[in-house]
Amino acid sequence: MATFSPAAIDKGLPPALLRLAAAIIAALAVVGLLLAVVTMVARSNAERDLALKREQHSRDVMVLTRSLDASIARAEAALGRYVVSSDRRTGTIFYDEWRRAKAQLKQLRDLTADEPEQTALVDRLGNVLADRERELAAAAAFANVKKGWYAVGQFSKAGSSINVERITRLLAEIAGNERERLADRSQATIFSGERANNFSTLLSVLGLGMVAAALLLGWLAAAAASGRRSADALAEAEGDRATALETAVAERTRELREANAQLKEEAETRARAEAQLAQAQKMEAVGQLTGGIAHDFNNMLAVVVGGIDMARRKFAQGSAETGQYLESAMEGADRASALTRRLLSFARAEPLLPDSVQPDRLVQGMTDLLDRTLGERIVVHTSAGSRVWPIWVDRHQLENAILNLAVNARDAMEGEGRLDIDVRNISVGDGEAVPAGDYARIAVTDTGSGMSEAVRARAFEPFFTTKPAGKGTGLGLSQIFGLVRQSGGDIRIESEPGRGTTISLYFPRHAAAGAVRRERTIPPIATLPGGGTLDVLMVEDDSRVHAATRAALTELGHRVTGCASGQEALALLDGALRIDLLMTDVMMPGMTGPELVARAHDVRPDVAVLFVTGYVGEAGQADDFAGHEVLRKPFTVAALGGAIDKTMARQVTATPGVAAA
Repeated sequence: MATFSPAAIDKGLPPALLRLAAAIIAALAVVGLLLAVVTMVARSNAERDLALKREQHSRDVMVLTRSLDASIARAEAALGRYVVSSDRRTGTIFYDEWRRAKAQLKQLRDLTADEPEQTALVDRLGNVLADRERELAAAAAFANVKKGWYAVGQFSKAGSSINVERITRLLAEIAGNERERLADRSQATIFSGERANNFSTLLSVLGLGMVAAALLLGWLAAAAASGRRSADALAEAEGDRATALETAVAERTRELREANAQLKEEAETRARAEAQLAQAQKMEAVGQLTGGIAHDFNNMLAVVVGGIDMARRKFAQGSAETGQYLESAMEGADRASALTRRLLSFARAEPLLPDSVQPDRLVQGMTDLLDRTLGERIVVHTSAGSRVWPIWVDRHQLENAILNLAVNARDAMEGEGRLDIDVRNISVGDGEAVPAGDYARIAVTDTGSGMSEAVRARAFEPFFTTKPAGKGTGLGLSQIFGLVRQSGGDIRIESEPGRGTTISLYFPRHAAAGAVRRERTIPPIATLPGGGTLDVLMVEDDSRVHAATRAALTELGHRVTGCASGQEALALLDGALRIDLLMTDVMMPGMTGPELVARAHDVRPDVAVLFVTGYVGEAGQADDFAGHEVLRKPFTVAALGGAIDKTMARQVTATPGVAAA
């Protein structure tokens, strides 16, 4: 192999040979640099893959802790329903969910096997879950043998166990540790990805350099072709080498494209993992909401069941205290019904029945009710601006909202203070806290203890309450929030600790502002056909509700013809049977109540209609009930009688000449 030295250069080597030597040295340097960059790219990709794998591991642990917590919550909720209902299918759900929780614990132990700190926490969690399983198993065992009261007692005892807090704390600690690791690993992933991208860019630049070098070598080969034959052979060899380098660059470019596709796939995988985590968090929120509902309903069922049981015992003993316990059971049932309506209003699942309402007159008409409800130590003061705009809202729901705010204010003032209710017109411009527009504002102000910033931030959350246990469900403000938003308005809280609270309800100005509301006068039932006794066609598919409603109608003095479906009712309507009132359930097999009424009016256009339902939203929109009275379950005999009076009064008003008949 020829060697070159300064002395040789001084002796005068041919210029072509010098150019060839320089080209060889440059090519070797570029190839060495290329190999170094390719090595760094491969190493960076390996580091990035490892970082992504560790990051995914942390996300899997976090998702699994959420899923485990949700499984435990669903198991305990199912056990709660089981001890109350003794339904074997509900008990099976409890055991299935608990087995799922144990399987998820095993998966969590496998995932954290290489992390001593997490392994220790998972082992502690396993011990606590074993203790929790024994606590819940006691309640389940009593439920299995139909010992409901013992099962409820054991379940109540298990609900106050310290293991509940331990499980929550251990799951939060495990997830917190992984969250810290996830932050570090995410940073490592970003760093390794950036470094891989930088090396990829450098590799592309080198590829361009190799192309330029190939062009240069070609020019040198052409220049040396006129010199010597050996130079031609050397130039040809350099051309072949350049071709090989180009092939290597093309291959590396293909590999980079594949690596880029892999990065996109990994990004999609990470997005799916984040979606799974979000789903687990949503299920956790659902579990918390379900637990709150179950807690309140269990309390109310305890009052109902206990009252009925005591009334049955006192009745058997001939005691005069029977009525007292029946009143207690009725109060519990009323509270359960009110809670159901609050849940429907909060979820916006129950359509409102709005009408044009003059808010200042409504508030003024509630003065006596507020005085009786709040007591003599609360001074109620109402004020209103001039010519307050009408609003489009459910009158009954608005009255309940104002009464609820007043009761909350009374509790905040501990039964003594001043309550101000101000109604006036408000025009809001752009950039304000409330959307721009014209509103009728109802502001309820008390002189109570006020709210802290933390309490104000959570005031509209369902089941959040600062009242002592048993003093409230935490649905009051969330129900009002749902009413205002469904009515197109907004709600704001102004409060400071020790300085009282002002809650303002903003309802949009009703478009028919100039319309004059005409109150309908309800004629007495004695003016109706039959001297107050009606021929009622009752349609109800539930046999127990059917029997109870028939008894209530008979108690009111009406003649009842009952059937269990819309098809049977249509057959009776086609006959010669006299019918003054069609009283129908909403949701029934085969044909809904609104569908039955639509077809019944083709046969008997003058028959009065009363809808009875436990959930107005179950059959469609509120338009389905327009022009008809709606009686919500559960109801008393008095409520049924009042609904019938309103229905027949509406029929008398809508049908000229009926009252005279």
